[in-house]
Amino acid sequence: MAEKSKILFIGGTGYIGKFIVEASAKSGHPTFLFVRESTLSDSSKSPLIESFKKSGVTCITGDLYDHASLVNAIKQVDVVISTVGHMQIQDQVKIIAAIKEAGNIKKFYPSEFGNDVDRTNAVEPAKSAFAAKAEIRRAIEAAGIPYTYVSSNCFAGYFLPNLAQPGATAPPRDKVTILGDGNAKVVYNDEHDIGTYTIKTVDDPKTLNKIVYIKPPNNIYSFNELVSLWEKKIGKTLERVNIQEEQVLKNIQESPVPLNVLLSISHSIFVKGDQTNFVIEPSFGVEASELYPDVKYTTVDEYLSRFV
Repeated sequence: MAEKSKILFIGGTGYIGKFIVEASAKSGHPTFLFVRESTLSDSSKSPLIESFKKSGVTCITGDLYDHASLVNAIKQVDVVISTVGHMQIQDQVKIIAAIKEAGNIKKFYPSEFGNDVDRTNAVEPAKSAFAAKAEIRRAIEAAGIPYTYVSSNCFAGYFLPNLAQPGATAPPRDKVTILGDGNAKVVYNDEHDIGTYTIKTVDDPKTLNKIVYIKPPNNIYSFNELVSLWEKKIGKTLERVNIQEEQVLKNIQESPVPLNVLLSISHSIFVKGDQTNFVIEPSFGVEASELYPDVKYTTVDEYLSRFV
């Protein structure tokens, strides 16, 4: 067996980052966390950092805005995975520059983990947010850096515990609001599975310079199908209220930040069907559950059962 690649995480204490760091350590990759001194001394982050250390993760202190520390960290690994938050998406040009200088990286994963930003019908402000990620893709390609882009679609933890009902803390039991006609197909993935699939791709030549789509067949549902599944689980029919696209667009324009961003992303997913309205061509993409049929992923059906 070839040795497993050494992986450096930038932004690994964030929402999706922690799941991927955990999957990396669990699968036996030497795992490194690039972390600011201020994060190490942040009491809210210490339980997470401690659990990482217990699972064998090595912390390397530095800062995304300190080029020398970035290059130094990158020189110690084979693969860099960025999971920085949306405020730092454009700052990933600093990671690209450091990878270019270090000259030793086999693969770079920019912070994506959502819709495929090259195949989107999003309106503003989501349009600009996706465009910023697409710009990073172009910068990676222009720099000639080997890459994998992970399109993990919807985080189950964001959408399923409340059936995508804004402000709700549990799935509805009487009335449900549906954006558009509810027929667009959407993909929901458990965050642990996103971590598992992402790490599976690291040393797989089939994923080099490709977009990896996480679209397991049992996790693709239209909103109407999702509601029907939930109704079956609770043995009750919900009142369905559809918000037509024209009204959704009006709501986006009239909402303050960050609600307008969330609404415009929801419009792209639930109204435009941006996660499923194209065919994955071998020229640009591969699908994770086809590549790794051995992964036992959590289905939407199993996930929703937790809330009955």
